[in-house]
Amino acid sequence: MSPRSTAYHTASAKLLREHGLRVTWPRVSVLDALAGHSHLDATGVAHLVRGNNMRIATQTVYDALSALTEAGLVRRTEAPGAAVRYERRVGDNHHHLICRKCQRVHDVDCIIGSAPCLTLADDHGFDIDEAAVTFWGICPDCKKPAAQGSTANPSGKEEK
Repeated sequence: MSPRSTAYHTASAKLLREHGLRVTWPRVSVLDALAGHSHLDATGVAHLVRGNNMRIATQTVYDALSALTEAGLVRRTEAPGAAVRYERRVGDNHHHLICRKCQRVHDVDCIIGSAPCLTLADDHGFDIDEAAVTFWGICPDCKKPAAQGSTANPSGKEEK
């Protein structure tokens, strides 16, 4: 059986059906890629899918990510100065910590209590259900002097 034909009988395929989405091998492959690797950009997702001997166009990855994000199966994070990233951790209103040098991303749980974790002085009548906070800094690897040799992750892929 080819990887494409087995894609229709996986947990990811079941999840797609539960959310009313058509099961396609690109959607299953994108979900599977994000299951083991958070905070990837579309190029990183495409690279992982292609690493499984699957041919996929980058535009197909973008299309799958768009459908998965719209269905609430994937979270899209867009922080100023950083690439758009995608992850499977959804619905818990967590935040992110990004290294300014290597772009490594860490998840940060809710700061105070439960969603939306923060309250505004004036909500202007909105029913607030989420707060997105991005913390920026320099990670420990990037703070090391150059003479010691940096082990920073230049690809910007997430560390858990």
